[in-house]
Amino acid sequence: MPSDVGDACMYHGEKIFTCQQCGECCKGYGGTYVSRADVEAIAAYINVDPADVEERYCTRSGDRLVLVQQESGFCIFWKDRICSIHPVKPKMCRAWPYIHNLLVDPTNWEKMASMCPGIRKGVPAEVVKKCVESILDSE
Repeated sequence: MPSDVGDACMYHGEKIFTCQQCGECCKGYGGTYVSRADVEAIAAYINVDPADVEERYCTRSGDRLVLVQQESGFCIFWKDRICSIHPVKPKMCRAWPYIHNLLVDPTNWEKMASMCPGIRKGVPAEVVKKCVESILDSE
């Protein structure tokens, strides 16, 4: 994710998202999907076999892998108020909050803003959609 998201992600001269490092995005809400590449990166980072990552840190949601959650609802890798795999965090985590679902329903931005203090409330759906399109096109 680029640190400078550009004009598409600005509204009235301010960014529509500034991470507060609160960890709220590391809570459940349906789980953090991980790709094969994510699993391999995590495995290399924590120095275990990818099969061990799948067995110890993942569960299935339908036909996809998701990271296991702690009893608190936080991701298994959320420790001491920080992501313990931050340098290799899954693509879904790196993208937050500029997720593909917002192209389908940009009004979800307000729902996400109610959980995440870094997301600006009151941003028009057109601005959100333009921002997400810009981010996803740059990947």
